[in-house]
Amino acid sequence: YLQPEPSNNVREAIREYAIANQLSFYNVRHHTGFIRNVQLRVCTTGEAMANVIVGEDDPETISAMMKHLQEAVPAVTTWVYMVNTKKNDSLYGLIPVTFSGNGYVIEKLSAGPGEEFQFKIGPKSFFQTNTKQAEQLYRVTMEFAELTGKETVYDLYCGTGSIGIFVSKHAGKIIGVDVIEEAIEDARENASLNNLDKTAFFAGDVIDICDDDFFTAHGRPDVIITDPPRAGMHEKLVKKIVDMAAPTVVYVSCN
Repeated sequence: YLQPEPSNNVREAIREYAIANQLSFYNVRHHTGFIRNVQLRVCTTGEAMANVIVGEDDPETISAMMKHLQEAVPAVTTWVYMVNTKKNDSLYGLIPVTFSGNGYVIEKLSAGPGEEFQFKIGPKSFFQTNTKQAEQLYRVTMEFAELTGKETVYDLYCGTGSIGIFVSKHAGKIIGVDVIEEAIEDARENASLNNLDKTAFFAGDVIDICDDDFFTAHGRPDVIITDPPRAGMHEKLVKKIVDMAAPTVVYVSCN
Protein backbone atom coordinates (compact mmCIF):
# COMPACT_ATOMS: atom_id res chain seq x y z
CA TYR A 1 0.00 0.00 0.00
CA LEU A 2 2.87 2.40 0.71
CA GLN A 3 5.41 1.38 -1.93
CA PRO A 4 3.88 1.35 -5.41
CA GLU A 5 5.30 -0.14 -8.59
CA PRO A 6 7.79 -0.05 -10.22
CA SER A 7 9.45 -0.86 -6.84
CA ASN A 8 8.98 -4.63 -6.96
CA ASN A 9 9.77 -4.70 -10.67
CA VAL A 10 13.14 -3.07 -9.95
CA ARG A 11 13.89 -5.48 -7.12
CA GLU A 12 12.97 -8.54 -9.21
CA ALA A 13 14.92 -7.29 -12.24
CA ILE A 14 18.09 -6.82 -10.17
CA ARG A 15 17.72 -10.22 -8.49
CA GLU A 16 17.08 -12.07 -11.75
CA TYR A 17 19.94 -10.34 -13.56
CA ALA A 18 22.35 -11.00 -10.69
CA ILE A 19 21.49 -14.71 -10.57
CA ALA A 20 21.59 -15.14 -14.37
CA ASN A 21 25.00 -13.41 -14.57
CA GLN A 22 26.44 -14.96 -11.39
CA LEU A 23 26.89 -11.61 -9.66
CA SER A 24 27.54 -11.98 -5.93
CA PHE A 25 25.26 -10.49 -3.27
CA TYR A 26 26.89 -8.42 -0.54
CA ASN A 27 27.75 -10.24 2.69
CA VAL A 28 27.65 -7.84 5.65
CA ARG A 29 29.86 -10.09 7.81
CA HIS A 30 32.66 -10.59 5.30
CA HIS A 31 32.23 -7.21 3.55
CA THR A 32 32.40 -8.80 0.12
CA GLY A 33 30.00 -8.95 -2.81
CA PHE A 34 28.78 -6.92 -5.77
CA ILE A 35 25.03 -6.24 -5.38
CA ARG A 36 24.66 -4.18 -2.24
CA ASN A 37 21.49 -2.04 -1.98
CA VAL A 38 18.85 -0.36 -4.07
CA GLN A 39 17.25 2.92 -3.06
CA LEU A 40 13.91 3.84 -4.61
CA ARG A 41 11.87 7.02 -4.80
CA VAL A 42 8.47 6.78 -6.46
CA CYS A 43 6.80 10.16 -6.69
CA THR A 44 3.14 11.16 -6.89
CA THR A 45 4.12 13.02 -10.11
CA GLY A 46 4.76 9.70 -11.86
CA GLU A 47 8.53 10.11 -11.79
CA ALA A 48 10.64 7.33 -10.26
CA MET A 49 14.32 7.13 -9.32
CA ALA A 50 16.30 3.95 -8.70
CA ASN A 51 19.76 4.20 -7.15
CA VAL A 52 21.67 0.92 -7.34
CA ILE A 53 24.51 0.63 -4.82
CA VAL A 54 27.28 -1.83 -5.62
CA GLY A 55 30.16 -3.05 -3.46
CA GLU A 56 32.83 -3.27 -6.17
CA ASP A 57 34.20 -0.68 -8.60
CA ASP A 58 33.86 -2.66 -11.83
CA PRO A 59 32.76 -0.21 -14.58
CA GLU A 60 32.11 -2.86 -17.25
CA THR A 61 29.90 -5.04 -15.03
CA ILE A 62 28.07 -1.98 -13.66
CA SER A 63 27.40 -0.58 -17.13
CA ALA A 64 26.07 -3.90 -18.49
CA MET A 65 23.76 -4.32 -15.49
CA MET A 66 22.45 -0.73 -15.60
CA LYS A 67 21.76 -0.99 -19.34
CA HIS A 68 19.75 -4.18 -18.74
CA LEU A 69 17.79 -2.64 -15.86
CA GLN A 70 16.98 0.50 -17.84
CA GLU A 71 15.49 -1.67 -20.60
CA ALA A 72 13.78 -4.10 -18.19
CA VAL A 73 11.98 -1.43 -16.12
CA PRO A 74 11.15 1.55 -18.40
CA ALA A 75 8.84 3.05 -15.74
CA VAL A 76 11.94 4.28 -13.86
CA THR A 77 12.58 7.81 -15.17
CA THR A 78 16.14 8.09 -13.85
CA TRP A 79 18.72 5.41 -13.05
CA VAL A 80 21.62 6.24 -10.75
CA TYR A 81 24.36 4.09 -9.25
CA MET A 82 26.91 4.45 -6.46
CA VAL A 83 30.01 2.42 -5.63
CA ASN A 84 30.26 1.76 -1.90
CA THR A 85 33.40 -0.07 -0.77
CA LYS A 86 32.99 1.08 2.86
CA LYS A 87 31.95 -1.28 5.64
CA ASN A 88 28.76 0.67 6.39
CA ASP A 89 25.68 1.42 4.27
CA SER A 90 25.78 5.19 4.78
CA LEU A 91 25.63 7.17 1.51
CA TYR A 92 27.87 9.82 3.09
CA GLY A 93 30.92 10.47 0.94
CA LEU A 94 29.59 8.41 -2.00
CA ILE A 95 29.32 10.01 -5.44
CA PRO A 96 26.09 9.37 -7.37
CA VAL A 97 26.60 8.62 -11.06
CA THR A 98 23.63 9.29 -13.34
CA PHE A 99 23.24 6.44 -15.84
CA SER A 100 20.03 7.71 -17.49
CA GLY A 101 17.52 10.51 -16.97
CA ASN A 102 18.13 13.66 -14.93
CA GLY A 103 19.70 12.09 -11.86
CA TYR A 104 16.82 13.48 -9.79
CA VAL A 105 13.03 13.41 -9.60
CA ILE A 106 10.44 16.13 -9.04
CA GLU A 107 7.89 15.60 -6.27
CA LYS A 108 4.93 17.82 -5.37
CA LEU A 109 3.37 18.73 -2.04
CA SER A 110 0.04 20.48 -1.73
CA ALA A 111 -0.50 22.82 1.22
CA GLY A 112 -4.04 23.66 0.07
CA PRO A 113 -5.94 25.00 -2.97
CA GLY A 114 -3.55 26.95 -5.19
CA GLU A 115 -0.59 26.07 -2.98
CA GLU A 116 1.28 23.32 -4.77
CA PHE A 117 5.05 23.18 -4.34
CA GLN A 118 7.62 21.30 -6.37
CA PHE A 119 10.72 19.68 -4.91
CA LYS A 120 13.80 18.41 -6.70
CA ILE A 121 15.01 15.22 -5.00
CA GLY A 122 18.39 13.67 -5.76
CA PRO A 123 19.70 10.32 -4.47
CA LYS A 124 21.27 12.03 -1.43
CA SER A 125 18.48 14.52 -0.68
CA PHE A 126 16.53 14.02 2.52
CA PHE A 127 12.80 14.09 1.86
CA GLN A 128 9.94 12.37 3.69
CA THR A 129 9.43 8.93 2.18
CA ASN A 130 5.63 9.00 2.30
CA THR A 131 4.56 12.09 0.33
CA LYS A 132 0.85 12.05 1.17
CA GLN A 133 1.58 11.60 4.88
CA ALA A 134 4.20 14.38 4.68
CA GLU A 135 1.42 16.71 3.49
CA GLN A 136 -0.65 15.79 6.57
CA LEU A 137 2.34 16.23 8.89
CA TYR A 138 3.23 19.63 7.43
CA ARG A 139 -0.38 20.82 7.55
CA VAL A 140 -0.51 20.02 11.28
CA THR A 141 2.82 21.83 11.69
CA MET A 142 1.41 24.89 9.90
CA GLU A 143 -1.75 24.77 12.02
CA PHE A 144 0.32 24.67 15.25
CA ALA A 145 2.45 27.60 14.00
CA GLU A 146 -0.69 29.81 13.86
CA LEU A 147 0.71 31.93 11.04
CA THR A 148 -1.00 35.17 9.99
CA GLY A 149 1.19 36.07 7.00
CA LYS A 150 3.53 38.48 8.82
CA GLU A 151 5.78 36.19 10.84
CA THR A 152 9.50 35.56 10.47
CA VAL A 153 9.76 31.77 10.65
CA TYR A 154 13.02 30.01 11.48
CA ASP A 155 13.05 26.47 10.07
CA LEU A 156 15.76 24.58 12.00
CA TYR A 157 17.16 21.30 10.65
CA CYS A 158 15.44 22.46 7.47
CA GLY A 159 17.04 19.85 5.20
CA THR A 160 15.93 20.47 1.62
CA GLY A 161 13.59 23.22 2.84
CA SER A 162 10.35 21.25 2.58
CA ILE A 163 8.62 22.55 5.75
CA GLY A 164 9.71 26.17 5.29
CA ILE A 165 8.63 26.18 1.65
CA PHE A 166 5.35 24.44 2.53
CA VAL A 167 4.36 27.18 5.05
CA SER A 168 5.93 30.08 3.09
CA LYS A 169 2.69 31.53 1.66
CA HIS A 170 1.40 32.02 5.22
CA ALA A 171 4.51 33.73 6.61
CA GLY A 172 6.34 37.00 6.11
CA LYS A 173 9.80 35.44 5.79
CA ILE A 174 11.40 31.99 6.03
CA ILE A 175 14.93 31.49 7.39
CA GLY A 176 16.19 27.91 7.06
CA VAL A 177 19.29 26.52 8.79
CA ASP A 178 20.92 23.10 8.44
CA VAL A 179 24.45 21.77 8.99
CA ILE A 180 24.46 19.77 5.74
CA GLU A 181 25.64 22.03 2.91
CA GLU A 182 24.21 19.84 0.11
CA ALA A 183 20.78 20.00 1.78
CA ILE A 184 20.98 23.80 1.88
CA GLU A 185 21.93 23.88 -1.82
CA ASP A 186 18.84 21.71 -2.49
CA ALA A 187 16.70 24.04 -0.34
CA ARG A 188 17.84 27.12 -2.29
CA GLU A 189 17.16 25.34 -5.56
CA ASN A 190 13.70 24.28 -4.35
CA ALA A 191 12.88 27.86 -3.31
CA SER A 192 13.92 29.04 -6.76
CA LEU A 193 11.90 26.22 -8.42
CA ASN A 194 8.81 27.62 -6.63
CA ASN A 195 9.66 31.28 -7.39
CA LEU A 196 9.90 32.16 -3.69
CA ASP A 197 11.62 35.44 -2.89
CA LYS A 198 11.08 35.57 0.88
CA THR A 199 13.15 32.56 1.85
CA ALA A 200 16.83 32.37 2.81
CA PHE A 201 18.77 29.22 3.67
CA PHE A 202 22.03 28.99 5.60
CA ALA A 203 24.49 26.13 6.05
CA GLY A 204 25.97 25.73 9.52
CA ASP A 205 25.17 25.08 13.15
CA VAL A 206 22.29 27.12 14.57
CA ILE A 207 24.34 27.71 17.75
CA ASP A 208 27.08 29.43 15.71
CA ILE A 209 24.93 31.13 13.06
CA CYS A 210 22.10 32.66 15.07
CA ASP A 211 23.92 35.46 16.88
CA ASP A 212 22.95 39.12 17.36
CA ASP A 213 24.40 40.15 13.98
CA PHE A 214 22.32 37.46 12.28
CA PHE A 215 19.16 38.67 14.07
CA THR A 216 19.94 42.27 13.05
CA ALA A 217 20.27 41.20 9.41
CA HIS A 218 17.32 38.80 9.22
CA GLY A 219 15.07 39.61 12.17
CA ARG A 220 14.32 37.61 15.30
CA PRO A 221 12.01 34.61 14.88
CA ASP A 222 8.30 34.95 15.66
CA VAL A 223 7.95 31.21 15.10
CA ILE A 224 10.58 28.47 15.29
CA ILE A 225 9.88 25.14 13.60
CA THR A 226 12.41 22.48 14.49
CA ASP A 227 12.54 19.03 12.89
CA PRO A 228 15.66 17.30 14.27
CA PRO A 229 16.82 13.75 13.48
CA ARG A 230 16.01 10.82 15.79
CA ALA A 231 18.75 11.75 18.25
CA GLY A 232 16.82 14.97 18.99
CA MET A 233 18.31 18.39 19.74
CA HIS A 234 21.59 19.05 21.48
CA GLU A 235 21.20 20.62 24.91
CA LYS A 236 23.08 23.73 23.68
CA LEU A 237 20.50 24.19 20.91
CA VAL A 238 17.62 23.80 23.37
CA LYS A 239 19.18 26.63 25.43
CA LYS A 240 19.72 28.65 22.25
CA ILE A 241 16.02 28.32 21.35
CA VAL A 242 15.13 29.57 24.83
CA ASP A 243 17.49 32.55 24.28
CA MET A 244 15.90 33.30 20.90
CA ALA A 245 12.64 33.79 22.80
CA ALA A 246 10.29 33.12 19.89
CA PRO A 247 6.64 33.28 21.06
CA THR A 248 5.89 29.98 19.28
CA VAL A 249 8.03 26.86 18.90
CA VAL A 250 6.73 23.90 16.90
CA TYR A 251 8.74 20.71 17.46
CA VAL A 252 8.28 18.08 14.74
CA SER A 253 9.44 14.87 16.39
CA CYS A 254 11.10 12.05 14.47
CA ASN A 255 9.45 9.62 16.91
